Amino acid sequence: MPRRFAMRTLLACAALAMQTLALPPAPLHAAPKAEPWPRWEQHAAGSRLHIDHGAWDEFLQRNLDSKHPSGINRLDYAHVSQVDRLILDGYLKQQAALPISSYNRNEQKAYWINLYNALTVQVVLQHWPVRSIRDIDISPGIFADGPWGARLIAVEGVELSLDEIEHRILRPIWHDPRVHYAVNCASLGCPNLALRAYTVFNLEEQLEDAARAYVNHPRGARFDGNRLIVSSIYVWFQEDFGGSEAGVIQHLRRHAQGELAARLADWRGGFDHAYDWAVNAP
Repeated sequence: MPRRFAMRTLLACAALAMQTLALPPAPLHAAPKAEPWPRWEQHAAGSRLHIDHGAWDEFLQRNLDSKHPSGINRLDYAHVSQVDRLILDGYLKQQAALPISSYNRNEQKAYWINLYNALTVQVVLQHWPVRSIRDIDISPGIFADGPWGARLIAVEGVELSLDEIEHRILRPIWHDPRVHYAVNCASLGCPNLALRAYTVFNLEEQLEDAARAYVNHPRGARFDGNRLIVSSIYVWFQEDFGGSEAGVIQHLRRHAQGELAARLADWRGGFDHAYDWAVNAP
């Protein structure tokens, strides 16, 4: 190969590599398909056993600011006490030791939501300070982004990742789009981390409250002039929200209030989407 041609080829490859490196990170990490894991479909329909989430409830009330003027709940990771860290670790060990397959569906649903959220807080605390959860690159694979693919806990002897809890257990078993409002990814764009633990006694009320709060907050859905801008959650998981843009609009209408509801009632257009991955700290 002539030297001049080889040099041009080398420079072209280098330029292409620089362009690739300059591309923003793909926003679609959070878009795996809901694929059921039959192992976790086992349950005891008639069980009246209840799970104690008191430790997680107390942790949230001590460390979560639910009155931030932005309307986004903030967790003060920098000032979580050593005692509360130990309480969180103990809670997760307690939950991991439960024979969750022996509980009824509603207990299981609350269990997996709380487990997901508590694990997310724990992993952020373990790597604090971070600007975004996406900076915690502990998932397996060269191009992995964030902690979602890492096996963080073993339940009934099976190691599980956050992705598996959300996309192989919660989404495919319950087929409830409100799950997206309950699980929290430690980001400002995400639905709020709830101030109280989910339990079988407050499950429906909390899910409805979470859906209504997110849809009616600007990061959920808002109009900018004649443009409708929604959370990227409705694009990444469109299959859970009716499977189309029209399905997403219909879902938003069910929870929208006030001016947003009035504008959505006659809306026949599409939408743009946005998401803020900055960590949900004060």
